[in-house]
Amino acid sequence: MAENNVFHVWDYVVFASMLFVSAAIGIFCAFKRGRTGQETTEEFLVGNRQISAYPIALSLASSFLSAITVIGNPAEVYNFGMMFLMFGFTWLFTMIATCLIYIPLFYRLNIISTYEYLNRRFGQLVRYQVVCCFLIYMFFYLGIVTYAPSLALSQVTGINLWISIVTTALVCTLYTALGGIKAVVWTDVFQLCIMVIGLLTVLIQGSIHVGGLGKIWNIAENGGRINFLDFDPDPRRRHTFWTILVGGTFGWTATYSCNQAQVQRYLACKSEKEARKAVFLNWVGMIIVLTTACLCGLVMYAVYETCDPVKANKISNSNQLMPLLVVEILDQTPGVAGLFVASAYSGTLSTISSGISAMAAVFVEDFIKPIWKPWEQLSDGKKTLVSKLLAMIFGLATVGLAGVASLLQGNIIQASLSVAGIIQGPILGVFTLAALFPKSNGKGAFVGMFVGLALSIWVGIAAQIYPPADKFTRLLATSTSGCLQSNSTTSIPVNVTSLLTTITSARQEEKSSIVENFYSLSYLYYSPVACLSTVLVGLIVSMFTGGTENLDPTLIAPIVHTIHKFIFRNRESLSTSETNNKLQNSYPVLKKSPESSENTMQVLNPIKSTRM
Repeated sequence: MAENNVFHVWDYVVFASMLFVSAAIGIFCAFKRGRTGQETTEEFLVGNRQISAYPIALSLASSFLSAITVIGNPAEVYNFGMMFLMFGFTWLFTMIATCLIYIPLFYRLNIISTYEYLNRRFGQLVRYQVVCCFLIYMFFYLGIVTYAPSLALSQVTGINLWISIVTTALVCTLYTALGGIKAVVWTDVFQLCIMVIGLLTVLIQGSIHVGGLGKIWNIAENGGRINFLDFDPDPRRRHTFWTILVGGTFGWTATYSCNQAQVQRYLACKSEKEARKAVFLNWVGMIIVLTTACLCGLVMYAVYETCDPVKANKISNSNQLMPLLVVEILDQTPGVAGLFVASAYSGTLSTISSGISAMAAVFVEDFIKPIWKPWEQLSDGKKTLVSKLLAMIFGLATVGLAGVASLLQGNIIQASLSVAGIIQGPILGVFTLAALFPKSNGKGAFVGMFVGLALSIWVGIAAQIYPPADKFTRLLATSTSGCLQSNSTTSIPVNVTSLLTTITSARQEEKSSIVENFYSLSYLYYSPVACLSTVLVGLIVSMFTGGTENLDPTLIAPIVHTIHKFIFRNRESLSTSETNNKLQNSYPVLKKSPESSENTMQVLNPIKSTRM
């Protein structure tokens, strides 16, 4: 591996400025809230539900894109092509489902924690089952998004790994604990702008370096990277249009509809209408970031078309491609490398702060409030202080989470989405049962969640023991023909998709077709498999245990009531029409004549004639 490049003075200045501004926003929000005297837990956790749609939209966009987008997306395009861009369609369906089903439900219940809804609907057992899964997921996810980008940047730029991790955690903890959700939202806005500026800088400077976007596109097309129109329905294929559309929709719907980190943000909006507006504006922001990141991947391929840095042993894995590109082609411009690092760490900060705030909210609303009775007797100031202390604890814990994530290796995009699918898929199934199926009950939800989680964990772990064949992953070929000094000993593409374990069993040369087919399922299908199995088992168990009686209608998604009214209104209209036809056909029709006109009127209108 090549020697680490060292940051220049201006690079450190730019990076430090980003950290300083982020911390200053948190201090300002804390000072402003202190002056107004609004020291309540609702103010700290959801901003008294008075934040407008525009900052919430940008905050939503930045939280789950993170440094994984800045570093992982370009590497994904470099290795597998532009198919990842199809997630834009997935996100649209996700926003539609969120706005139709979950925003009206959660907003009208006036809750802070989404899992409080499950307590009202299914009881405490299901509530804590889901809360524990959420916390486990956030621990894994925060570890991945903290450690992986830091490692990639440290190995290429020379920034000390653990100094950068500790600094990030401290700054993030500071502004989240002091400023609450408002600080999280406004720092997210600032950090998203830094992310976009950093990506655009790489895209523009890289295009100039190569010779223009037209040349980049032609090189990528010749290298097979323009491949987003792949409609192969095979579920074993890692990425196709259908894999991303179906699997991605389930996965991202789980994030936007059931994950406290996202739900907490749009519940902080001024109204339900503002929340829906924020979610759709967020989709526009995500598309801009995704498109820019994918184009950076094409720039990367054009630069390294004839000399793959991984094969040439310049770097150890594809997660380091983007930092390497920056220090090699932008190192001569003062501050640009620092801007990119600030961009990557902005994504990390936004994700960590959202996770810290969400976990603090869940701990207060789902553990302290219902379990610790003296909580209600505490003053608002003391309740807010407890929330701040929890935010600090979770913030400092991210350092430890990064240490756990150091045991992982491989493609960080696939790692994060795999963990999300395995854990959030069953959670989405429980929320779907609660919101859309009035007859489902707590017993069904508990058993369904257990079965769905067990199935997704089984498939996810087995996929690491029996990795999918190359014909399913379709890792695209790279070359070292243009390397001046290549230490490469092979021209076979290296599979970089291993995750979750440092040591995995070697692939058996001959595997049974059953094992190969079942365990080669695309990682994006983990979420729909887990969700649908949870719903199916939950409905069956609910049916055999008596269902639910006398359910509060506010606990069912409003769209269910709308559909119910529409169907039965049409049935009533049809029934009334049929009744009228039968009544008319039941009376004899007499021919009109001057002599019988009076009799005719009496037969056709017996009530009227009687009155006369």
